[in-house]
Amino acid sequence: MKILIVEDEPKTGDYLKQGLAEAGFVVDLVRDGRDGLHHGTTGDYDLAILDVMLPGLDGWAILQGLRKAGRDTPVLFLSARDGVEDRVKGLELGADDYLVKPFAFSELLARVRTLLRRGNKASAPELLRVADLELDLLRRRVTRAGRRVDLTAKEFLLLELLMRHKGEVLPRSLIASQLWDMNFDSDTNVIEVAMRRLRVKVDEDFEPKLIRTVRGMGYVLEYPD
Repeated sequence: MKILIVEDEPKTGDYLKQGLAEAGFVVDLVRDGRDGLHHGTTGDYDLAILDVMLPGLDGWAILQGLRKAGRDTPVLFLSARDGVEDRVKGLELGADDYLVKPFAFSELLARVRTLLRRGNKASAPELLRVADLELDLLRRRVTRAGRRVDLTAKEFLLLELLMRHKGEVLPRSLIASQLWDMNFDSDTNVIEVAMRRLRVKVDEDFEPKLIRTVRGMGYVLEYPD
């Protein structure tokens, strides 16, 4: 699942990005309100975490821009503004939750997961399935033919990306930008190494093989004809 963070305080932003990435999420971090609105209206996010006081546009304006653009992305405000009127304003503008700084990361993570569960019930499946391969988004669990498959957080996200786009050939550049937050460098083999490890766990002891390389193009997960 993919989360957008709009936070201009460097330490807070980096702390949030690292913590949520370690919890298994794909995270984009931007530090300016205008960039935040652009990402929110052009990207595909399961949740947005917004500061209120931001350069360019404040959090209120970002939320209003998202809703005006027809985006119903769940929004969590994370702000040092702790007045009742601020919390009420955020909720009345269409935010789903409001957490005051300073905060405990465990509480933030619990609120993030609660909001994602709410969103999943209405808009996204909780279980992805291709053949006998199943990925449970809520329990963060993968099974193949009923057997548990233990994946690292990055492997889980890679498999989720492939399964969400089953039958589509995903270029290395797309995988790099989605999961490694980097521009594709043809000299790096990080994607090939990650894919090789994922195949060992998901395909090596099973039939049919679901993940394949499309030479010169990328990777695809599909049930073979």
